[in-house]
Amino acid sequence: MRSGHHQHGRGTPPEPTGAAGAAPPPSSGGQGPAPGSGGPAGPAEERGARRAVTLFPVLVLLAGAAGLLSPSTFGGWAPSVPYLLGVVMFGMGLTMTPPDFRGVLRRPRAVALGLAAQYVIMPGTGWLVAKALGLPPELAAGVILVGCAPGGTASNVVTYLARGDVALSVCLTSVSTVLSPLLTPALTLLLAGEFLPVDPGSMTGSILKTVLLPVLAGLLVRLAAGRLVERALPVLPWVSVAAIGVIVAVVVAGSADAVRSAAVAVFAAVVLHNGLGLALGRAAGRLGGLDRAAGRALTFEVGMQNSGLAASLAAAHFSPAAALPAAVFSVWHNVSGALVAAWFSRRRSGEGRDSAPA
Repeated sequence: MRSGHHQHGRGTPPEPTGAAGAAPPPSSGGQGPAPGSGGPAGPAEERGARRAVTLFPVLVLLAGAAGLLSPSTFGGWAPSVPYLLGVVMFGMGLTMTPPDFRGVLRRPRAVALGLAAQYVIMPGTGWLVAKALGLPPELAAGVILVGCAPGGTASNVVTYLARGDVALSVCLTSVSTVLSPLLTPALTLLLAGEFLPVDPGSMTGSILKTVLLPVLAGLLVRLAAGRLVERALPVLPWVSVAAIGVIVAVVVAGSADAVRSAAVAVFAAVVLHNGLGLALGRAAGRLGGLDRAAGRALTFEVGMQNSGLAASLAAAHFSPAAALPAAVFSVWHNVSGALVAAWFSRRRSGEGRDSAPA
């Protein structure tokens, strides 16, 4: 594989976990720009992507502040969280196309490395961070659950800004999401079971209903009514932003006391967890012999999670306080991802050969 080849971008992915704006927009034939090729991105597209990763955390912070300042306003909204996540994941399915999954056949080693890193590094570092900081059981389980979630589509936008391999990023996000009903409950049981009781069967059912079925439904609608969906793509991210904002407001409202008493500990855990994920994801790409663009994609795929799913699962299967790390993660990983992407995009020295085998 050569960096810049087979760059199949999606239109404008809605962000269940942290990016509100456009990922690499399609050009002729549905091909996205080829960040890995080293060519400059179009200024309009890049401005849109940067606006996305700037606005999303601001909007989510405002939603969290609303939940903290007026918890009674959102007190009865908790049952709506799974449905809101379903809306977000349906939107994610609408942005998918068959080429998103063809990378598994084109570059099986790169995809296998990315999935292994995703489902080993983040769950493991979540457990280590929870232990090292001595977090209370609910918060420890919440941090681990964030690590056990699949990758989030915010990574696709940030990979684009970093001049990374968008096709690999999209493929890894898609495949890790499809695998999440099997892997997320099993890993949560293994690592968080010592902190809180975990019912993996019930959690699998929740993921099937709120993630996999809506994603598949969105994909089928995209295949059946592609032209109509293409017209709606610019609006979808903002629908997702609204849904995630409400989820965060509900989570914060339900754990307002925990926010006030454990805010520093939660923030420290999230920053450490995300930072370790980004650093170890980059190291995994380099040790695995990925080229520069693919290595950048792996950095963000590992470090940026579907924290919307983690928040929904934590609220449903643990407690509102357990969902707090996911709510904070949904803001922070966009900030850190944008900063790392800016650093990557400005680097002139190589991180490896652009055309090294992936």
